[in-house]
Amino acid sequence: MFSELDLHHITQQIADNYSNNELFYVKEGHQMPNRDTIIHIILGLRQIMFPGYFDDEHLGRTLPDFFLGHNLVKLYNSLYSQIIAALAQQQKEVADDVAISKKTDEICTAFFSALPDIQKLLMKDVQAAYDGDPAAHSKEEIIFCYPGLLAIFVYRIAHELYRLQVPFIPRIMSEYAHSHSGIDINPGATIGEYFFIDHGTGVVIGETTIIGNNVKIYQGVTLGALSTRSGQLLRNVKRHPTIEDDVTIYSSASILGGETVIGKGSVIGGNAFITESVPAGSRVSVKKQELSITEKKPKNDLFD
Repeated sequence: MFSELDLHHITQQIADNYSNNELFYVKEGHQMPNRDTIIHIILGLRQIMFPGYFDDEHLGRTLPDFFLGHNLVKLYNSLYSQIIAALAQQQKEVADDVAISKKTDEICTAFFSALPDIQKLLMKDVQAAYDGDPAAHSKEEIIFCYPGLLAIFVYRIAHELYRLQVPFIPRIMSEYAHSHSGIDINPGATIGEYFFIDHGTGVVIGETTIIGNNVKIYQGVTLGALSTRSGQLLRNVKRHPTIEDDVTIYSSASILGGETVIGKGSVIGGNAFITESVPAGSRVSVKKQELSITEKKPKNDLFD
């Protein structure tokens, strides 16, 4: 155990660091958005998007108006407080509470107004999973069990907040989905309808990725940047590929670069590494590798 003198010395040094402008710390009088509250919002929205699957009340069908009204008001209030915190923390100058409150009202109204359309997109995603996976026994199984749908659901919620320029919260949501599904979808990505991620573990979809309609990808796929060495100079620059409609990308393929376009109807084989555009209707595969098999000789217990 360190001495009282050592403890004083350590605490004083850390306290001195707090005055360093390069240290990123929460502004005085403000607090960061609360992760637990944001996760609670995600789970509450999932109850609304898929009533009866993830709640104990089972009121979605019998009393939908009461169920929705009661839960939407709670979620609105929770999200409102988190956006207030996020916007205030983002302000470089002294926060204008009136302006932040007004902007938060506008964001929340736009976000909750978008929920019916998000729900319709999610049902198309469920259909894509059911149509694309012969192991799926029902749509109920997909909604309740599939990690790919969890990741897509959280992405569609987070993307709407990202589009409304809400700081911090979309990324907190996407990292929650990442930790629970192994699928990392940046909330800034643009993804069309009827989207399916099969298996899903290890999938990475970067911020400026554009994905069209009816796209199916498998585990381990990376839609990434070709290089990020320029760091912040690449902010707002398209760094990730464009995947056009009706494309299938098999496991462990890597498609990199902001100018890379995978043409409509293409099929990308497993383990492919692509850094340039592919014409529509292409079939891309890795040249068959040569296997080397060495037969193991029987072990001689007398000499070995």
